[in-house]
Parts: sequence; C-alpha cells; structure tokens
Amino acid sequence: MKKKYFNGSAATRRFLNAVLAVLLLGGLSLQAQSVTFNGYARSYLGVLTGGNNDYSIQQNTLNLNIEQSRGMVAFKANPFIYYYDDNNLELGLREVYMDIFFDAVDVRIGKQQIIWGKADGVFITDIVSPKDLYEFLLPEFDEIRTGVTAVKLDYYSGDNTFELVWLPTFTPTILPDAQSIWFPALNFPVQPVFDNSQREVKGSLENSEVFAKYSALTSLVDFEVMAGYAWDDDPTMHVSKTIDPVTKRITSLTVTPKHHRLSIMGGSFSTTLGGVVVRGEGAFYQGKYFNTADPAASDAVVKKDYAHYLIGLDYSLWDVKLSGQFIQQAILDYDEAIDQDEYENTMTFLARRDFLRETLTLELFSYIGLQHSDALIRPRVLYDLTDGFELQLGANIFTGSEGRFGQYDKNDMIYTKIKYSF
Repeated sequence: MKKKYFNGSAATRRFLNAVLAVLLLGGLSLQAQSVTFNGYARSYLGVLTGGNNDYSIQQNTLNLNIEQSRGMVAFKANPFIYYYDDNNLELGLREVYMDIFFDAVDVRIGKQQIIWGKADGVFITDIVSPKDLYEFLLPEFDEIRTGVTAVKLDYYSGDNTFELVWLPTFTPTILPDAQSIWFPALNFPVQPVFDNSQREVKGSLENSEVFAKYSALTSLVDFEVMAGYAWDDDPTMHVSKTIDPVTKRITSLTVTPKHHRLSIMGGSFSTTLGGVVVRGEGAFYQGKYFNTADPAASDAVVKKDYAHYLIGLDYSLWDVKLSGQFIQQAILDYDEAIDQDEYENTMTFLARRDFLRETLTLELFSYIGLQHSDALIRPRVLYDLTDGFELQLGANIFTGSEGRFGQYDKNDMIYTKIKYSF
C-alpha cells in the first residue's frame, strides 16, 4: 500500500491555505468552548552522507490534537499535514474517536492507535495497529503506527483488565514506493511484473478482525495475554514464473501480493529484580506464508507456523538509562527451500542520559542483526532551547551488506529536526 499525496499545484496550495485557516480558526473557537487544542510544528531535513549528499527527506509537519470531554463521553481528533520538498502534500487523520465511560467499562469507537506489549522498537504482540514503513523504522513510533477503525471495549476489575477489539475493515502495512531508497531489496533473477489484483481485502463482516487481551498488575509482575484472528499486515509475494524449455532459465516473473489470515496467540510480562527491570514478550503465529526457492512450487510460497519472542533488561547506572533486548524469530517445521533463515536473531541496545536539568539529552539506540552482521546505529542529541522549542540532531548509520539493515548500507544519513510544541 502506497501513500497518497496531493500534488503541489495552485489548487492544492489554495486547498492547503483553506485547511490551515479552518484549523486555526476552529482551534480558537474550540478553545473558547473549553476544548483542549494542542500540537506541534516541525521541520525535518535528512542528508545522505554518501554520493552527492542528496537529501533523504525534506518534510514540514503540522500535527494537531483536539480533545474534549463532557461527563461520561469524550472526543479526540489528531489531524496532521506532511508537506514535502517536491510539493507533495499528505493530509490525514491519525486518530479520530469517541470514548464512552461507564462504571467498569470504557468503549472507544473510531480510528485509533492501539499499543500492546512491552518491547522497545519491535512489533511482536503490538500488531493491532499496522505500520507505516514509508521511511523504514526511522520516524517516531507514534508516526510509524497507523490508526485503525475499531471498536475497543475495556472491562476493569480491580487490577485486572480485559480488552476486546473489533476491526470491521482491514488496514495493511504502508510500504515505500518502488522508487524510494527504502524500498526493500528483491532478489529476483529477472525484473518482475507486479499484479496487484489480489492485494485488496474487501470490507465485509467475514473479513473483519478481532483481538482480545487480558492484563493484570500484581505486586510481583505485570503481564498480558493476547490472542487474535487477523490478516497478515504484510502481503505475501506469490511468484509465478516462465521457464525457457531449452535453457531451463527463468524468462519472466509475475509477483502477486496477497494478504492471508493468521491466528495469533501471545503475551508479555515485566518485573523488577534487584533494581533491574526484566521484560519478556512472545507470540505464536499460525499459518504464516513464506517465500521459497523450490522450483517445483507453483507460486513459490509455503505455509508454516512461526514464533517471535524477546527478553529485555532495563537498568540505570550513574544516571544513564541502559536497556538491551534479545529478539528471535523462528520458523517451525522448517523447510530448507524457504528464503528466510530458520532463526533470525536481533539485539537492541539503548543508552540515554539527561543533562542541564533535563534540557539536554544524549541518546544511542541500535538494532544489531546477528545473522548477517548488520546493524542500524542511531545516535542523537536533543536540546530544549526554551519551553516548547526543541532542537534535535542525529544520524542513522547502516552497517553490513545484506540483511534487514545491511540492505540500506548506502542510506547512511544525518538529520536535524526543529520542533515547536503549542
């Protein structure tokens, strides 16, 4: 699924001006009616460190939050505008929902972000809201998660919560354009032709998704148990091929992206042992499809069960927050023809410290792929120049020549973000 933009024509500029005027005037009116109105404006510039030092991104953002509550009901809307250097304009609603509060039950109806699990920077049980991978994993996580139209019910009993989520329509992962520097590497022997005729999951009751979660806060451990019957947010690439009868070589490939049903079960926990926070999370996926190199396969895919889990530790040492995670993905009943490794091991590391009365922050976060010796290293500096005005300078450094991060080795970049919150 690609992002949709408005082109930077004169009509678009007039439309943008009208939208801004309505939002600003509406904000003043809303403030007069005791409605909370806040947000931020941000300028984001990234520069590739190799080649001709091209810009990896030029983006200006206006993000708004509008909230109001009246007794047992509440409302929130989170419209946003992204304006890019090529005059492309993206308008959207990250969230727009209504809350209804009862004595022991809360109901939320509308487009919303749903966050589950204990992992940092990894999606294991946090799968209700799909991902926006238009810029890989580089944006803030509240921008990577996309909102889904859902009905969410939370039932509270003491320190226990039961959550039920129904998604009437399916929302897939947003993938980068084929021309983007973040388009994943496709290892095909010839240039494929894409057939998107089966990519859409039509909206119907039969095609809806349902998730459930039970969570508890105890004196020893916080834990969650979840299950879901859903569609795989990432499409499976079904490949059909034509082979020359004489040379036995592949002469053409047709790739048909298609989403498949999944049954998911999992959970997470966190506890404190002697000043160290121990976190764990895992999920079992039944019926996930993987690509294969089997020449006898009609569409080069195979259906297997799949597990994804992690263990993490958080600790503070000399005012430095330290965090590490070990993550493993495992394909059960493995077939040697599968393109993906049977086990994929990844580690993450975080070090963060505040200075100058928490106005200056130094941070280093890294993903480390153990299978292919690749990594994404993300140092950054954040400085609050004054209340509500933040300067950020960082880098995204990719190492290796293959693997999830190594495929982007030429995309090393430095970036700056200037953000004003109001």
